Parts: sequence; structure tokens; C-alpha cells
Amino acid sequence: MIEFKPGDLVQVKSGGPIMTVEKVGKTAMFEEDAVWCVWFEKVGNKQVAQQETFSPVVLEKVEKPRTSFSVGVARA
Repeated sequence: MIEFKPGDLVQVKSGGPIMTVEKVGKTAMFEEDAVWCVWFEKVGNKQVAQQETFSPVVLEKVEKPRTSFSVGVARA
């Protein structure tokens, strides 16, 4: 039973980046449960989208992280 849904934030149980679940379902070749995830990695000075498919047994849900930036107010 897959316990994830699109939009959930997840992480591989052994660590790594926080990812967003894009899709859940069965793999085409073996009909195994799978979770398609997307996340961003810094490459040079750009943020590049990464995608990968994981077995649900290696993932865990995570709480929404607090943002580390603040909105500045322009002063004249």
C-alpha cells in the first residue's frame, strides 16, 4: 500500500535532499509500487530540477521546512 500522494514532501530514510512527490503508481516494467519525486540541486550558480523514481519503502514523509529567506522591504 502506497502511503504517499502528489505534493507530499519526502526524503530517503538514509538522508539526502527533501523532495516533492510528483506521482505514485506502478512501474511499467515490473508493476512494482513506485514514487516519482522531484527536487532542486545547485549546479554552479543555478538551481537544476532533478527527478528520480523510488520504492516507497525507502522514503519517509517530512514536515514542511521553514524557509530560510525573508522578504525585504525597499526603502526610499
